[in-house]
Amino acid sequence: MIYRYSSRRKKLDEAFLNKKLVGAKAYDRIAGYFSSSILEIGGEAIETVEGNIRIICNSEMQKEDVLTATAAKNAQRKEWCNAQPEELFQSASERLKKLYYLLKSGKMQIKVVPNDVFGLIHGKAGVITLADGSKTSFIGSVNETYSAWKLNYEILWEDDSEEAVRWVQEEFDYFWNSPYAVPLSDFVIEDIQRIANRKVIRDVNEWRENPEPAATVIESPVYRKEYGLWEHQKYFVHLVFNDHKKSHGARYVLADMVGLGKIVQLALSAKLMALYGDKPILVIAPKTLLWQWQEEIYSLLDVPSAVWTGREWVDEHGVRHPSTGSKGIKKCPRRVGIISQGLITANSDVLEHLLSMEFECVIVDEAHRARRKNLGEGKENDKPQPNNLMDFLLKISKKTKSMLLATATPVQLYPIEAWDLLYILSQKNDSVLGNEFSMWRKYPKRALDLIMGKETLGMTFENWDWIRNPFPPAREDERFFGSIRKRLGLKDDEFVIKSEAYDELSRPDQRRIGRIIEDGFMQNHNPFIRHIIRRTRDFLENTINPDTGEPYLKKVEVKLLGEKDDEALVLPPYLQEAYNYAEEFSKLLGKRIKGGGFIKTLLLKRVGSTIYAGEQTAIKMLNWGNIAEDFAEDELAEELDESSIKNLTDEERQCLHKFLQTIQSNKEDDPKYQLTYDLLVEKNWLEKGCIIFSQYYDSAFWVAEKLSKDLRNTIVGIYAGGDRSGILLDGIFYKKTKEQLKRMVKNRELKVLVGTDAASEGLNLQTLGTLINLDLPWNPTRLEQRKGRIQRIGQINDKVYIYNMRYKNSVEDKVHAILSERLENIHTLFGQIPDVLEDVWIQVALDDIEKATRIIDEMPKHHPFELRYEKGIVKVDWESCTTVLDTIEATKYLMSGW
Repeated sequence: MIYRYSSRRKKLDEAFLNKKLVGAKAYDRIAGYFSSSILEIGGEAIETVEGNIRIICNSEMQKEDVLTATAAKNAQRKEWCNAQPEELFQSASERLKKLYYLLKSGKMQIKVVPNDVFGLIHGKAGVITLADGSKTSFIGSVNETYSAWKLNYEILWEDDSEEAVRWVQEEFDYFWNSPYAVPLSDFVIEDIQRIANRKVIRDVNEWRENPEPAATVIESPVYRKEYGLWEHQKYFVHLVFNDHKKSHGARYVLADMVGLGKIVQLALSAKLMALYGDKPILVIAPKTLLWQWQEEIYSLLDVPSAVWTGREWVDEHGVRHPSTGSKGIKKCPRRVGIISQGLITANSDVLEHLLSMEFECVIVDEAHRARRKNLGEGKENDKPQPNNLMDFLLKISKKTKSMLLATATPVQLYPIEAWDLLYILSQKNDSVLGNEFSMWRKYPKRALDLIMGKETLGMTFENWDWIRNPFPPAREDERFFGSIRKRLGLKDDEFVIKSEAYDELSRPDQRRIGRIIEDGFMQNHNPFIRHIIRRTRDFLENTINPDTGEPYLKKVEVKLLGEKDDEALVLPPYLQEAYNYAEEFSKLLGKRIKGGGFIKTLLLKRVGSTIYAGEQTAIKMLNWGNIAEDFAEDELAEELDESSIKNLTDEERQCLHKFLQTIQSNKEDDPKYQLTYDLLVEKNWLEKGCIIFSQYYDSAFWVAEKLSKDLRNTIVGIYAGGDRSGILLDGIFYKKTKEQLKRMVKNRELKVLVGTDAASEGLNLQTLGTLINLDLPWNPTRLEQRKGRIQRIGQINDKVYIYNMRYKNSVEDKVHAILSERLENIHTLFGQIPDVLEDVWIQVALDDIEKATRIIDEMPKHHPFELRYEKGIVKVDWESCTTVLDTIEATKYLMSGW
């Protein structure tokens, strides 16, 4: 029989829903969009349902999101967090607790289907198996929300006939059994419980009484807009903050490989230390990374900061804070201030003002640039002759409680480079290398030989000298180091035991000291292992997390193409002739200009990117303007000296004119463009999604514009420094912000993105499965950074494809030939290609093959220093945290200046 209900006449929850659900045996519901307010409607009635409650509902996911379990989980997480449930359900804790119980127990099961599979599920219907075993069905406009059942005008038809019940059940089963229907993710279910028990701390001082890191991060964008933090990231932050709370502070080198999220780890540590203490945070980074640092820590962690431009501070909103003179650097308008390493290498007059201050923490990115000048075999015991950056860090180390140095290559060529980084950390801090009388300080060469197993210790008393200064913290071995500390009354923040204290130890303890040396003390408990934290992608991908039974990091296989000799792109004869003129010009410039390998090889670098970029460079060189502005995308633009090259000789000008005339006489397509087009169309990389990298905006925009014309009705994005980002459609450019581009890529509205190296760091491109390198950066670290854009957490593909392009007989091709036999070994030994190999490119470009070969031959056959990292991951549970520090209060505190 058919029964008709109208909310105009009766409340639908009272007249229909609650009555039917009391004691019901089952409930199947096509709900449209599901809301937890169903519990507010059904109340006790829905809890009395004996069997399963099954609900099928809409989701903002796309059908591509359900191809893998990981993608489906991430899509649901994003949609759930975007709704800001922590704000939406502030007064619904009891309802959420009940909902969590129903979902966790399996009594209520929810599946979601992407909107773009069936369109919006606008039809609402259900089948209720009543308490007596009979069934009834209903259809109508009512969604499964509080407002639909209680507030809105809605109509509903009930039909308990066998035919009607069967018809509605078939509709439900169709959606429920669809391959596109996926269960509600565990993340959403667990987050419901967290929000149900959520408590907010409204004052930073109250948080300081029990400073839990999770309270500051669990509702930050990295968790609510991205995919949270990896276990190795949480471990590092946990370790650093625990040390910072002690009197000696935290002193670490973070040496994770590229692509494992160093900036987030460092920035979150900085945020915690800034909230915990009252002194400033100073971040020192390469000039090219300043704005990325600012953008990333604000967008991911809600950390406001200011960047020093050399004249003034610029905050996270782009607001300038003018200053008067170099003293203005002491007036940073935010707790976190970011400055360029270039200020230090140039020995700027602002340094004395920084050294007059005290800091909560100093963070240094790309810290391997702080080096001694007297490097080489046999010089390890010589007193370091520091370069400007190392000298400054040695001084400022004494002015800060904590210090974090970040580099993917703590050892470039010589083991002593790792010791130098620890030496920087050890200033005015006995926890790292002990005090000034420590064996670790006095005999660095022997220390390195001992930990590498090249030498072994002899006498017991000498063993004691290596152990006692610095003496390991109790956490490394509670039974041994902890008990010795207790017997000698050594506090947690004390690290030096007097030499004569050995005699105060019992005979069993003295024997244990001898045994611990035999058991590998020098390899397992030395300062390098303790203060250098290094995790590799290979280790994380192949080590099982005991809590999940899965690897710590999902393995993303990289298929590398373009590496074979016959895959180098052959230039048409006229372009080969033009390239020869570019080489001749570089040689002419090289003879006239002393030093300055960068400017002497600039044309060759750019013509090696694309012929178009070379053409534009030659035009600029013939009309030297503001060089720093012309080549703003170059990593060394800040070091250009216009005066040395703006007055070209007649011979140099003539060579450039020939170069241009040869290019412009024939407009055949650059073979790099043709290959890019073929990869996208013929190899289906367009469907997989593709990021195309070039070092230069000229190349990037040229390729993007041509693709937008040839790929009709396809949006092509351009991601670059400054305000030059946007999209191209059918050859027409539309300006877009970087944030808009990121959203478009994430939502799969944008499947082709062309980027300069401004996109090589801090950009998550998990929806793109392929990468094309139009050019090969002469700084090899850049290639690793580019790869890290798609080989990262959340990548929906198990395998990603990368194509490295180079012209036949170009500088890049010649270097490739020289390195090909040894490149893989170098990468394996070092974990990453050292930056010093950039010199190889320069020497080949200047036609000094002998010197280039000599640089490579100096690379060690074996890694000179094995860094252990397997202790670098333990379980740190932040996800179940129910106490949160109010974001507004935290931000307000972090916005206070120095």
